[in-house]
Amino acid sequence: MENDPIRILGEQVLSDDYAPLKKISYEQRRRDGAWQHQEREVYANTGGAAVLLYDRTRRTVLLTRQFRIGAHLAGHDSFVIEVPAGMLDNANPEQRVRAELCEETGYRAKEVRKVLAFMPNPSSLTEIVHCFLGEYERSDKKEEGGGKEEEGEDIEVLEIDVDEAFRMVEDGRIVDAKTVILLQRLQQELA
Repeated sequence: MENDPIRILGEQVLSDDYAPLKKISYEQRRRDGAWQHQEREVYANTGGAAVLLYDRTRRTVLLTRQFRIGAHLAGHDSFVIEVPAGMLDNANPEQRVRAELCEETGYRAKEVRKVLAFMPNPSSLTEIVHCFLGEYERSDKKEEGGGKEEEGEDIEVLEIDVDEAFRMVEDGRIVDAKTVILLQRLQQELA
């Protein structure tokens, strides 16, 4: 398109182990009309889905804790507290979030509702995370949970008082973006 302010000049796949890491060469038309050449590395993954379940009667949320290499390399606690989540892998977001919920926690949600979608880092990721809220009861636990060993998962399931979870965001014990966003959304809805 002639009016398009971006011209993709080329892309090179640098790695394709987990998700394709591409080096993208492009030109961007600046506001003054001049064209500027840029190169960026971008992870091109399929996006993901995440869910926060809340027990209204007991005022608890269902979270997980698992090892994350990025947190470890950043010098943070290596075992990150998160909401259940997973990559889409050609599934629709609600299907994926239901499957991940059961794999990771053993719970089957009666209902989940999509509340938002966000891009964690649009400068270097193509990922869009679809976020869901739902409710659960103890009787909704149908399987063991803990993740898939063949995928390297060793997931601890945590049931945390909702007010304590909100404090954990405030004091930095919960730092995962999708978890922070979903807990803040739940906090708004409960207010």
